Amino acid sequence: MKKVLYILILAFIAICFGSCDVPNDIPYPIVEGRITAFEVEGQCGENGSGEGSATIDKDLRTVSLFVCDTVDVKKLKVKRIELKSETKNPDVNYQEEIGLMPDSAACLDFAKFPRKRFNAPGSHHDTRMDFSQKVKFILHTYQDYEWTVKVEQIVNREVEVENQVGNAVIDPITHNVVIYVNKEQSLKRLKVHKFSLGGVHGKVSPDPTTQETFDFYDVRQFMVTTGWGEEQSWRVMVCHTEAAMGTTAQAFARTVDAIITGEKPNGTEPVIEYKAEGESAWKTLAQENINSTSTGYSATIPNLSPSTTYNFTVTAGNSKVGEQSFTTTAMLQLENTSLDEWCTDVKNPELLYPWAEGSTPYWGTGNKGATTVGSSNSTPTDDTSTGHGKAAHLESRYIVIKFAAGNIFTGSYLRTDGTNGILGFGRPFKAFPAKLTFDYKYNSETINKVGDEALRYMEGRPDSCQIYITLWHIGENDYEEYNGEKFPLIIRTRPSERHLFSPNDKRVVAYAQLTQGNDVNEWASHTLELKYKDNTRIPTHIQVVASSSKYGDYFTGGVGSTLVLDNLKLHYE
Repeated sequence: MKKVLYILILAFIAICFGSCDVPNDIPYPIVEGRITAFEVEGQCGENGSGEGSATIDKDLRTVSLFVCDTVDVKKLKVKRIELKSETKNPDVNYQEEIGLMPDSAACLDFAKFPRKRFNAPGSHHDTRMDFSQKVKFILHTYQDYEWTVKVEQIVNREVEVENQVGNAVIDPITHNVVIYVNKEQSLKRLKVHKFSLGGVHGKVSPDPTTQETFDFYDVRQFMVTTGWGEEQSWRVMVCHTEAAMGTTAQAFARTVDAIITGEKPNGTEPVIEYKAEGESAWKTLAQENINSTSTGYSATIPNLSPSTTYNFTVTAGNSKVGEQSFTTTAMLQLENTSLDEWCTDVKNPELLYPWAEGSTPYWGTGNKGATTVGSSNSTPTDDTSTGHGKAAHLESRYIVIKFAAGNIFTGSYLRTDGTNGILGFGRPFKAFPAKLTFDYKYNSETINKVGDEALRYMEGRPDSCQIYITLWHIGENDYEEYNGEKFPLIIRTRPSERHLFSPNDKRVVAYAQLTQGNDVNEWASHTLELKYKDNTRIPTHIQVVASSSKYGDYFTGGVGSTLVLDNLKLHYE
């Protein structure tokens, strides 16, 4: 009986305590921790020389940098880390120091690594870390934020011998080198021009470049001391080959220039001559436009005319590439760049299109979605930067049940899916513009509509417009398709199947963007300079997008934010 009474008493106490619980439903403020500067010893540019700065991606939370061949990446000293907090709640003023937690496994002395930002480590600190692999750092605010630091060491190893055929095969992992020479070359008496297996600051023993010739009849072993003091044993093999090392050339023509690349016999400098087809006089490309390695070269022929065929030859020593040709692309422009041409849907006077009646559509808007329950929010206006014609007036509105940003883009509005849009981005385009210029005005309202809880922290902040340009290279199987129509990208805004644009898409050749969060009350001109990812792919499509609210795809922004856009133009140089 006493035992039962005891259990009842315990149960009663538990119920009393449970009834006194006060739910803690007050959320912590969101304060994001960011790395704004990161510096290590031996930091350099991506070519291994000069001074370099870290590339910091605040969205991916990554830091990437290069170091030269004088430092040991397994014992690399961190010289400086700068941190910054960004408050996602407008009513919170975060004053505390951001906490810094390095990866304990990467630290040489974890206990002596600073736990906060520093411009220079103190004498009692030890900031050496092993950066041979990616290293993680945790930044503490109210939350924890993980950042990744990647260090790439540039060791420029170069080997060049007499009568070499092709580039030497240098394996920095196994420390093996294979060099090919033509079959007439003696392996016992081989002249060595360059032999930097340890990089610019490394040493090789014995050094074959100090001798008139060197005996490579058998596999030779060399002791290499790197610039950071590590000793390595390397094996070098020289082999005869039947292949003859001649001069080759491949042309990659753009709109106003062309890139010529190829191989050449070592010890020679290429001479490139060119002329427009039909002309009699040849021009010689200045040597300052040619970059040579021991057996290869890359050259840029500038100041060419668009839509023109050119002939060229390359001579290196006694080897010559016969006359070849390339044709530059046309100097294309966007259609309706003045944004003067607009028409009204024959069935719905509230629905406006950014093209002339009866013409082929080039630009698209979200008006089809907006006019499902309201009127167009991307419309023409007489307020222009040139004083004549029309401009695009893009206004963010709350249309009955949903926020809709005013927008215009090269492509087509394909369908309204419930209250969401499906859009086809991009138009065919084959050219290499350097810049996009345009005139604009912007009125930024406070963000008061949030369509995605992940963006709730933005409520109460100023809205931003966004204008960007993208060049795509779309291969035969790289298209995205909707009901038989093919585009570089099919945009879907429905949250459950959201599919939006990313500048990191591997099909993107070049990209530039403007995000503006301040009012621009008078007409202003802006230039977007395209940054090309590589010089090996020809653009196939162009995409230009302008929106009165940057996060309109997430139905988030400020009602009344207005972007007025006019006078777009592509530039080539």
